[in-house]
Amino acid sequence: MSAQTISEGDYTLLYLSQRKTYLVKVEAGKSFHTHKGFIKFDDLIGKEYGSTVPSSLGIEFTVLKPLLRDYVMKSVRKTQITYPKDIALIVMFSGIGSGSRVVEAGTGTGALTTALAHYVKPKGKVYSYEVREEFLKTAEKNLKRAGLIDFVELKNKDVTAGIDESEVDAVILDLATPWLVISHAYNALKACGAIVSFSPTIDQVVKTVEALTENGFVDIETVECLLRGMQIERGKTRPQTLMTGHTGYVTFARKAVTS
Repeated sequence: MSAQTISEGDYTLLYLSQRKTYLVKVEAGKSFHTHKGFIKFDDLIGKEYGSTVPSSLGIEFTVLKPLLRDYVMKSVRKTQITYPKDIALIVMFSGIGSGSRVVEAGTGTGALTTALAHYVKPKGKVYSYEVREEFLKTAEKNLKRAGLIDFVELKNKDVTAGIDESEVDAVILDLATPWLVISHAYNALKACGAIVSFSPTIDQVVKTVEALTENGFVDIETVECLLRGMQIERGKTRPQTLMTGHTGYVTFARKAVTS
């Protein structure tokens, strides 16, 4: 069958409106219930992505192929997730791509892990450290749903005690005390390897930048990314009243080798 044809076991995004979308797994003989009626999965199997399907109440849903952002934003959550606007910066600053080996800490429920795995596949690997086992179980479910679990090694370990891997391309940190990991990151990275740290408070950033400077990193930069949506309607176009404002600061640096 065409890769664009819906099969049993596929994940699809049922689109009703921009604020009403549902990421669901297609299972023969079952239905998905919404406030606009239910949709039989048997009616989806064999259809092309992008098709419309009526609910039991006659409401039309569009069946879309999920994007990376859908898997990220609709992760099963036990912690605050990293937003796509920050993930985009992290991926760009890290320089990772297909074949990269990346150390990440902490995993949380795997939203950022999902994005990193997407970019390093099919020959790369993400080694993700997390001290809370219950978070790792949720992250595993999210990674399996996105079809990316094969590119991740989940590690129930404290990254502040050390990093097992060596000669990695990047170290990505999203934890409360990133400055405690900086020396370990230096030892784990290749020459010129990148470290990227996401922190919600400026006090965390200051301590992290000080540690980066003391441990032989250069090209140190910190940015904040603010993203504001627009309400588009002829004669009424303006910035949206509500926005996801400050989420955190992204600090970037690269490993220098001393002679």
